[in-house]
Amino acid sequence: MQPLPDVPTISDGEEPDPITLRGHRPDDLEPAYEMCTDPDMQRWTTVPVPYERHHAQDFLRVRVPRGWADGTEWGFAVEARDDEGRARFAGNVALRPDGAGGAEVAYALAPWARGRGVMSRAVRLLLRWGFDERELQVVHWRANVGNWASRRVAWATGFRVEGTVRGLLEARGQLHDGWVGSIVRGEPFQPATPWLDVPELRGRRVVLRRWREDDVPRVAEACADERTQTWLPQLPSPYTLADAQWYVGSREEQHARGMGIYWCLAAADDDRCVGSVGLMNLNGTAAAPEIGYWTHPDARGRGLMTEATRLVLRHAAVDVEDGGLGLPRVTLRAAAANAASNAVAVAAGLTRVGVARRAELLRDGRRVDVVLYDALADEVRADEVRADEVRADDASDGPADGRARDAPAG
Repeated sequence: MQPLPDVPTISDGEEPDPITLRGHRPDDLEPAYEMCTDPDMQRWTTVPVPYERHHAQDFLRVRVPRGWADGTEWGFAVEARDDEGRARFAGNVALRPDGAGGAEVAYALAPWARGRGVMSRAVRLLLRWGFDERELQVVHWRANVGNWASRRVAWATGFRVEGTVRGLLEARGQLHDGWVGSIVRGEPFQPATPWLDVPELRGRRVVLRRWREDDVPRVAEACADERTQTWLPQLPSPYTLADAQWYVGSREEQHARGMGIYWCLAAADDDRCVGSVGLMNLNGTAAAPEIGYWTHPDARGRGLMTEATRLVLRHAAVDVEDGGLGLPRVTLRAAAANAASNAVAVAAGLTRVGVARRAELLRDGRRVDVVLYDALADEVRADEVRADEVRADDASDGPADGRARDAPAG
């Protein structure tokens, strides 16, 4: 099979590592087959399972040429350079026009090329060609919920993710919820909103890290606890493993939308989840970002959440150029009767600034007062300097906040 004469070759010309879109060639057969046998490809796409070489032959020799011939799919091979500088088949990109000025984008990347920004560059080339040469007005993107690699590419290339549609996508006889997004002619091929990073924060006794699937059982235990349920009335009751799976999976949604950063709290000497701490309201829609937390029952009373809250405050206050968020002010709310949560706020260095009377409705129908705290960036930085001076003069290893009771809620 030779490239069809009407398939253009497009390159971004970024030497020494250009990305090129071109017509498919016979020597793409084996790498295309290998790509489609990858477990992630089979999980997130509609390729046949098991995938055999005749499927790759059909794709390259029949489906791609037919798409160009009848105008139903403009498909390109992606070519990139590997670590040795060789130009190699790296994946596929395509536009599927609807005949009315719109099209849907599709893409797949070989495992060796992932994590290099290859697909983002390829999609930008494809979009520019589609808008300029094919006069498209809008391009749509769809992906299974949970396919964060695909969503990251869409985000990086300017797609606005507009929502989740239940049962949108069918694969091998099953329906899956799908994300949908779009980019309109004239919009920049760059992120429209921040995708918040989740840096690992380490203290003397705690580590704040990304959430993982193996944290789900611990989340279920903590959030089914009676005290946690009392002070977090919005939690489902009873709280199940499915609820915990949703919680862990939905944290990245908050990061992807630039709304908040959520950490799993673990003890430094034990990687198990012992709590959750997050910075919410980071998209500018609230008066100020807010810290929230809960602690697993078997980790309370050890001062772990106090140290974790201090780490988060420091990350919030540190200037962006120094790796922090550069926030001028952070707030915290705690039910007045939740002594543990209030103790954490005070021990972590936040300042009590007021009380919102009967502002919280608990699960049992009671309305309780809420204590309001905040911390200013210059205060946090000053506290860090003083703490460093104390540590330099104090050889003891006992934390000053060791008597503080960590909170099941904040």
